[in-house]
Amino acid sequence: MQRVDPDSQTQADGADGGQEIEFKPLTREEAQQWRASQPRFSVWRLVAVQLLAGLSAAALGWLFTQSASVAWSVLYGAASVVVPSALMAYGLTSSALSRLLAGYAQAAFAGFLLWEGVKILLVVAMLWSAPRIVPDLNWLGLLAGLVVVLKVYWFGFWIQTRRANLNG
Repeated sequence: MQRVDPDSQTQADGADGGQEIEFKPLTREEAQQWRASQPRFSVWRLVAVQLLAGLSAAALGWLFTQSASVAWSVLYGAASVVVPSALMAYGLTSSALSRLLAGYAQAAFAGFLLWEGVKILLVVAMLWSAPRIVPDLNWLGLLAGLVVVLKVYWFGFWIQTRRANLNG
């Protein structure tokens, strides 16, 4: 073990024997400055882009196949992601529960888990009921719509990281 003068110590020994940087909490002004430097991101913008991607995929499906059943299948696959995402966005941003739990980090996390569970259950229910709702369901079209809209998350993540890299 190293012998370090306590007055000049900037690092503390970790449990695994490595050096850990000492934690220094931010002041109120530093925290506000850090928040201002972070990019603003709206979950509703993500839902809107998902909706546009789903509508575009359905239009392309109809354009390439000239089949209404393919277009409806792609649209339903896209809706199987967009509708639950919109419900979760509402639950996390606009519901009375989110306003009630806004000041409590652990309760807000529990609310996030609750809405994520609701979202997953709704996706499963929509996919399970797809054969009854969409006439002449095309499973490949449904899967294509589902995947295209799910990839919007990655596209949004890629745009955010590029924007952060360009801004420094």
